[in-house]
Amino acid sequence: MTLSKPNSSAATVTTTRVAPAPISGLCVTCVDGCPGYCEVGRSALRGREIIYPQPFGKVIAGSEKDYPVDFSHFNIQGTCVGAVGIEADSDKAVFPAVDLSTEIGAQRQKIKMKVPFFTGALGSTEIARVNWEGTAIAVAICGAVLVCGENVCGMDPDAEFKNGKIIKSPELAKRVKVYQDWYQGYGALLVQANVEDTRLGVPEYAVEKLGIEGMEIKWGQGAKDIGGEVKLPTLERALQLKRRGYIVIPDPENPFVQEAHKLGGIAEFERHSRLGMVDEESFLKEVERLRKVGAKYVTLKTGAYRPADLARAVKFASEARIDLLTVDGAGGGTGMSPWRMMNEWGIPTVYIESLLYKFLKRLDEKGEFIPSCAIAGGIALEDQIFKAIALGAPYVKAVCMGRSTLTAAMVGKTHGQLMEETYGRGSEGYENALMRTFTAAGQLKEKYGKDFARIPPAAIGVYTYYDRLATGLRQLMAGERKFALNLIERNDIMALTREAASVSGIPYVMEADMEEAEKILG
Repeated sequence: MTLSKPNSSAATVTTTRVAPAPISGLCVTCVDGCPGYCEVGRSALRGREIIYPQPFGKVIAGSEKDYPVDFSHFNIQGTCVGAVGIEADSDKAVFPAVDLSTEIGAQRQKIKMKVPFFTGALGSTEIARVNWEGTAIAVAICGAVLVCGENVCGMDPDAEFKNGKIIKSPELAKRVKVYQDWYQGYGALLVQANVEDTRLGVPEYAVEKLGIEGMEIKWGQGAKDIGGEVKLPTLERALQLKRRGYIVIPDPENPFVQEAHKLGGIAEFERHSRLGMVDEESFLKEVERLRKVGAKYVTLKTGAYRPADLARAVKFASEARIDLLTVDGAGGGTGMSPWRMMNEWGIPTVYIESLLYKFLKRLDEKGEFIPSCAIAGGIALEDQIFKAIALGAPYVKAVCMGRSTLTAAMVGKTHGQLMEETYGRGSEGYENALMRTFTAAGQLKEKYGKDFARIPPAAIGVYTYYDRLATGLRQLMAGERKFALNLIERNDIMALTREAASVSGIPYVMEADMEEAEKILG
């Protein structure tokens, strides 16, 4: 079975001239005179630019590697007996009655969400910036958590600093206001902080000046194990970010680099964040510091690091009694990860969630504090949400989705632009087109009346997508006769292969329910 296809991909806009050799991915015969269609050939011309999915800043990408076990290797159990969480009455146990609400947090006042999925880490990339408004409005209306990612203040061209600390960031302030203007009392807005954010005083600014209730410590994500990358098209921007303390490659202060940039040989610069250095003492101190700053909720986002690092995340999160631990498995997506890294490093989602369950259960059996947990990494549809919650039950309270939410926002925005070009924004024809195109637009118009005109098409797209997810998830749960999210258990799914059963601890389909079946048969 081929798990990876090196040297050519739609992500890097590369291909091979003839059938490739399976190991290297190079054409079986490389011909002298070929202009270089493959990744190696393109790299001979554009070098480090080809490390990243193209066109950088306008795409979000996910791994194309076919992992041996993923959520498709499990099926959801169904039953025709009774109902749990509602009266076993055919007129009452209908799928719209399923309760999808969940809550996270270690504090007395928990974060309540209407749905068990939220959007994570829309940070300093251009694609996150231009799609923030639609995403934030929709997530706020849906009653879910929204995470503003790392480096937003540091990347803000209009940010102001004093003694090396942020004192004003119009970009972050704008993002916060959009979410707060549409906030419905469910969910919360969290702001991430990495090494540079902490040095620049972002937590203090976000909490004290902007009223942010939750801060998320960032260890990493499932798509990469290094700091975030952003492309910088101009020398002036590269110099600005280097002065703010970021790693910028190549060095924009080097006169030879400046000359190459002027000639077009260097088309762009890369901004990199620093690697975090994790240890228990510093982590516990940082959690306590954030609480003293005024953060009501403190959470941790960690990536697809080795099992020992996952154990550290679980143990440290327990010791600090944090409000949410989000674990991001490999294979999901991002707007700024090196393409080979996205495919070839880290523990895939099913594997890392199986380890997460194992580690949490061990702490639980010892009577230690168990933080609310969420899982991320390539989750996009309702069956995957169900399986992810079941695989980590009872510890996983929600799933985090980044790429799929942005996809819905971008599609909604694109259709909105077409309608605006055709009818003119605000016209009767424009509004009628919205109602025809988005099946959930009527719900929003009924709820918001005249304010419906303020909701951008990108937000309508995300809301409509989330409505589909909620409806589909209710149907799956009703088929399992589970009418509340906290009733989902690990035995609500079955493994379709022996390997999936071995990895997860979920019973193999031919062995599931056998003890009960024997009792029924006498």
